[in-house]
Amino acid sequence: MISEFRSRFRFRHLRRGLVGVALAVLVALEGLNAPHPAMAAATMVSGMLCLAALAVPERLFARYAIGAAAVSCVLTATEAQLSERPPNTPGMVELGALLLLTTRGVRRCPPLRAAGLVVASSGAAVVLPLRIELWDDHLKELITVIAVCAVPFMVVVGLCLRLYDTLREREREAIRQAQRLEHARELHDFVAHHVTAIVAQTKAARFTAAAGNPQSPEDLDRMLAQIERAGSQALGSMRAMVTSLRDHATASATTRPTGDPAGPRGLGGLRGLRDLRVLTEEFSEVGPAAELILAPELADRPLPPGIATTVHRVVQESLTNVRKHATGAGRVEVRIGVRPGDPERLEVSVVDDGQGGASSAAERSVEGGRYGLVGLAERVEEVDGHLTSGPRDGGGWHVLAVLPLDRTATEETIACDHA
Repeated sequence: MISEFRSRFRFRHLRRGLVGVALAVLVALEGLNAPHPAMAAATMVSGMLCLAALAVPERLFARYAIGAAAVSCVLTATEAQLSERPPNTPGMVELGALLLLTTRGVRRCPPLRAAGLVVASSGAAVVLPLRIELWDDHLKELITVIAVCAVPFMVVVGLCLRLYDTLREREREAIRQAQRLEHARELHDFVAHHVTAIVAQTKAARFTAAAGNPQSPEDLDRMLAQIERAGSQALGSMRAMVTSLRDHATASATTRPTGDPAGPRGLGGLRGLRDLRVLTEEFSEVGPAAELILAPELADRPLPPGIATTVHRVVQESLTNVRKHATGAGRVEVRIGVRPGDPERLEVSVVDDGQGGASSAAERSVEGGRYGLVGLAERVEEVDGHLTSGPRDGGGWHVLAVLPLDRTATEETIACDHA
């Protein structure tokens, strides 16, 4: 791909170079049409300056364009006073370059500067035919056509290109923003989960030490091993995410790498849901007991890759929020099954019995909803699902996600993943 890009880059520059040489030859031939060598040299210089103004960088364009238009106007005014002038061409390449300067000025420059460039370059283009020796009705018609048709047309072309550039930049910014949001969700879903486990385990160790309870070397080693494992998992998730970002940046891979932090993509059915049991068991080691209940009818039913990933994200984010906000929680129930009364919808329910009261519920709704719950709702909606969350009657918190299981949703999800 890099060699192909280099060959295209070289071919583009070669093509531009050939076009530039051809235009320079035409300018020289038109200059030779002048009756005197000095006039021929001046015509060539004026035409070359107009062509050069088209090729200069953006930061130098306004200065060079106004300078080239000024030189062209001065040469036209000088030749108009002479008795001997070119008999048939005033410099058509220079005329075209002046009109293109008008278009580029409208497209690239700020409004006030663009207005000045339009006046300078279009004015030089309109008076350029005055260099011809014979002044007759045809010359007046040529000046009228340039002023009434050519100049407005080039201005309109510049405005259209300016609008196109604006829309394209907005589209690029929207794509970049979507990528940033996606990366933020990836970071929150995987790294924050492990970091929260590290914080919870560290707090537990400090609380035990502050309470004056003696700890056996075995208990201390077990707690430190859990912290070490959570840190290693966070580091692995971060490394996998960085690898994924590099792959996206170079566009060298059409599929996600094996260590992609996007979760269990490509897994479906029971195999994809087995990761949830590992997730709940790890959560139970350092937090409230988490029970995973899987409906038997899902054992032999394959899940679309996107649905399996979303289920994993819902459970992971819900358990992370329980660890962070559910004060006094002693039990968490994770239930996954077919929605009652709707066999084509999957229902994912995560319930805890935290007794933090209204203040804890408000804290979880505000702090968790800023990033985790908002990103989770976006993920669920991407697969045509629906997410609700809120406090339960009698205490605790309930997260409920309803996801599609029908054939159409499955095919669309797989198509999106392959894309």
